[in-house]
Amino acid sequence: MSDIADIVVIGLTGQSGAGKTTVCKVFEENGFTVIDADLIARNIMYIDSPCLNEVTECFGKTILNPDKSLNRQKMADIIFSDKEKLYQYNAICYPYITYEILSMIKAYAEKDIKFILLDAPTLFESRADDFCDLIISVISNEKNRLARIIQRDNLPEEKILQRFSSQHTERFFVTHSDVVLKNNKTVEALIEKAKEVSEKIKEYYNAEKPRSSFTCYITNHNDVGNV
Repeated sequence: MSDIADIVVIGLTGQSGAGKTTVCKVFEENGFTVIDADLIARNIMYIDSPCLNEVTECFGKTILNPDKSLNRQKMADIIFSDKEKLYQYNAICYPYITYEILSMIKAYAEKDIKFILLDAPTLFESRADDFCDLIISVISNEKNRLARIIQRDNLPEEKILQRFSSQHTERFFVTHSDVVLKNNKTVEALIEKAKEVSEKIKEYYNAEKPRSSFTCYITNHNDVGNV
């Protein structure tokens, strides 16, 4: 059984529509165990759960469906149109999400799993970056992201742009990440670069080199942090 300190946790985040799902799939295929923070966020909202009860107390019963489950569309309309409400919602949910993430990391440590990819769109907001060894952000220009989300989710353009406005800027991700994957070319180019990064991460940490120097290591190897 490994100690939790032996696990390498890679945080994956970035802009909506930038290509995180594609990168996540590449890492999973390359042997990384994925923790999906979005899935955790959904799972903690089961009917009559402590988290959902707190959210209902804060925002009122109008956010619930007739069966008392969360009406996710109503909730999204509320929080993405008002930054203060988004802050209140996140303040309630993040402690529950963080607890589940840490529980999963500990459980994986007991199974001797070494490499974990934490797929978390709100990695920084939830402070989950605090327990990541390395942070990868996927970014893309607004035009590309908008087109992808319209095709994927069939949402009106104004609602997508509203969500964009509630998120961090490209500069924020660039300055707060160890590796940045720019997805403004083809899907194939992104996949190729994600494979290279995932392989370099495993190579580096399997060699048990100092964790703090990985950024220099990867930057000096063919500029793998840029697509």
